[in-house]
Amino acid sequence: RDRGGIMRKHLVAVVAAAAALLLVAGCGGTSGGSNAESTETTVDGSLNKVVVKGDPSKSPAKANGRKDTFIATINSPSGVFLPGFNDNGWDGNAQQPIFASLVVTDDSGQYIPDLAEKWDISSDQLTYTFHLRDNLKFSDGSPLTADDVAFSLTLFNDPAYSGGSDFSDIGIKGVDAYKSGKADSISGIRVIDERTITIETTKANPLTLGILGGQVLSKAYYGKDYQRGHLDYLKDLYGKPLGAGPYKLSKYVDGQEVRYVANKYYYGGEPKIRNLIFKVTSKDTALSNFQNGETDFDGFSPDKDNLDALKQLGFASVRESTVPDMSEIWINNLKAPFNDKRVRQALIYGLNRQQIINVAYKGFGQVANVYAAPTQWSYTDKGVNKYKFDPDKAGKLLDEAGWKTGSDGIREKDGRKLTVRYLTSKDTDETIPIATENYKAIGIDFQPEVLDGDTIIERWTQGGDWDLVGGFRTNGLSDPNDAISEFVSHDKSINLTGYHNEEADKLAKEGLSTQDKTKRKAIYAELYKVLNNDPPTIPLSYRQSITAWNTRVKGVENYSTGNSDAALVLAKLSIE
Repeated sequence: RDRGGIMRKHLVAVVAAAAALLLVAGCGGTSGGSNAESTETTVDGSLNKVVVKGDPSKSPAKANGRKDTFIATINSPSGVFLPGFNDNGWDGNAQQPIFASLVVTDDSGQYIPDLAEKWDISSDQLTYTFHLRDNLKFSDGSPLTADDVAFSLTLFNDPAYSGGSDFSDIGIKGVDAYKSGKADSISGIRVIDERTITIETTKANPLTLGILGGQVLSKAYYGKDYQRGHLDYLKDLYGKPLGAGPYKLSKYVDGQEVRYVANKYYYGGEPKIRNLIFKVTSKDTALSNFQNGETDFDGFSPDKDNLDALKQLGFASVRESTVPDMSEIWINNLKAPFNDKRVRQALIYGLNRQQIINVAYKGFGQVANVYAAPTQWSYTDKGVNKYKFDPDKAGKLLDEAGWKTGSDGIREKDGRKLTVRYLTSKDTDETIPIATENYKAIGIDFQPEVLDGDTIIERWTQGGDWDLVGGFRTNGLSDPNDAISEFVSHDKSINLTGYHNEEADKLAKEGLSTQDKTKRKAIYAELYKVLNNDPPTIPLSYRQSITAWNTRVKGVENYSTGNSDAALVLAKLSIE
């Protein structure tokens, strides 16, 4: 996740039915919709355990031949290797081995040191001082100092910056004056010495440490041609990254793989495994690739057949867990008829979400009704409408909204048919056949459009030429603000749905105004109810996953692509 989880959540391009790390891919077909609610399935938010410990002596010969290479899987990155400037979340994952942060979070969500060995926070929670480790270097051997931290923060607060790093909720002092040209620097960012930097903010926020403590860019490299308000020059550097992480980019092959080589200047010592490869794989070949030693780490659908097959391999260690994310179908709230709450509610009532989950996750998923994952401490569905599949209720809501059934069975209003275009990147998206049948039954002309992921993101982020977008999941969710932040943002590049609810805005601000977890939990419980009653999207699913790794590689049990501390874990891997 980018800069402590502030990255726009839609950027993780986890497309439906595509096989990738921690992606639970469903089968491609379905028997169609149903007029009855399917049997409810649930996931355990606390599930995270190794269920099989493999025997490294049974590792296949092809894997054993790689003495200095670890191969994990990834979905298709687009080749933007610059934090905060990518529209594809898999680019963010591909950046992680290259760029180090000031701080990262561990599995429990606690902040741990990365480039900063320690930090101080003022009693009013507004001033943050980071103390860098001694003798830090980028992968070209050049020094990393507090000046680079100051440059990175300045770049992400430049008036021309339109990426996903959002500092508006903490309000670094002097940013407005810098953006408007009234000041030549950001007054709240003060370099004390080469290893010390102080940042003064104007809003107390429990997420500030992570927001400020993101990935650090080289001022000498990325700032060489920097002029306030002009960032286009950085595009030439997207494919030529320079960072301070444990690895540096060796080769990128679009649609195939990303290769890395160990960074000898890494502060934690050169990684024991010299070569790292993120390979783009297919769900159809994932198991065979893992079985024959083509890959060392992958994610699989958590069904009995896969689990049995992995157990029989002998060399595989297997973890079952509940994934800290959720899937949604995003709705264009700025466009009629979706700007009518009743229509959005009807889209939820009229869709058999449980059946979609049964097809996709084979009993290892749960219908989502709360904008939080069951793994999060803030999660609660108490007092929340479950939106059980109810075509009659959906029809009544559409009637109330003025959409009446026409002679052809499709609803009309003011001479306009109720047509819904659904963008997805896979024709095997489980939603398509079920939604087509479900929505036809209540008078909606559902029209799926299958496009490549980059085209979808372009249409989604650059204009209003869309109705619904599916096949994507959120980033990993840790803080309760993570899943809801886009809906309360007034930045159009972040709040792509165009959703606005004053009560939600108010509660979201309250949720970020205190460090007290108990108070925050109560605030978010109310916020979940508001978003549930006035839904910005169609919440779809939570899921469990199976990840497996070749036990000859030591330390992988702590690794997950996309986790905040992924680079730290990669740096410590070794091969038996």
